Amino acid sequence: MLRILNHAEEAIISLLLLATTLLVFADVVMRFGFGTGFMWTQELTLLMSAWFVLFGASYGIKVGSHIGMDAFVRLFPPVGRRILTGIACLLALTYCGLILYGSFIYLKKMKQIGIFLEDMDVMAWQAHSILLIGFGLITFRLLIVLYDVATGKADGFKHSDEAKESMEIVSELKREGSK
Repeated sequence: MLRILNHAEEAIISLLLLATTLLVFADVVMRFGFGTGFMWTQELTLLMSAWFVLFGASYGIKVGSHIGMDAFVRLFPPVGRRILTGIACLLALTYCGLILYGSFIYLKKMKQIGIFLEDMDVMAWQAHSILLIGFGLITFRLLIVLYDVATGKADGFKHSDEAKESMEIVSELKREGSK
């Protein structure tokens, strides 16, 4: 099941990126090439960007693509890192819970009122449902991190180490240059 979620998340992120790029390209060509355009493209682009960001944030937690700010946390032994990561997960889950609660109330009211988007014939609650979906996925990913930390499988969040990656690139370039 988790593998299906991962693949679905990757596919949706890829499709959103492709669709947003093509839509913006077509709109630019229409506006500057033909002096016309579509009224709904800006609103759709904005919505797809929101969907892309929230799906991407969830996926970023999974693959560790978020930049880690852990210089302080790394000063601690593994048990201390696990405790601090657990606290960070609980705080992030609290934040997600508040957003999910507020999103549910907002979407429920939008559905009751029956508001449509300004430029598209789509119900606002449907278009903005990414709030529940995205933060639900982020919550799920944070629970996985918390479980891994609690069971000792990890002592912190996965994250990209840009300094380390940069030094590896420099070393590789030096090796290639000396050949």
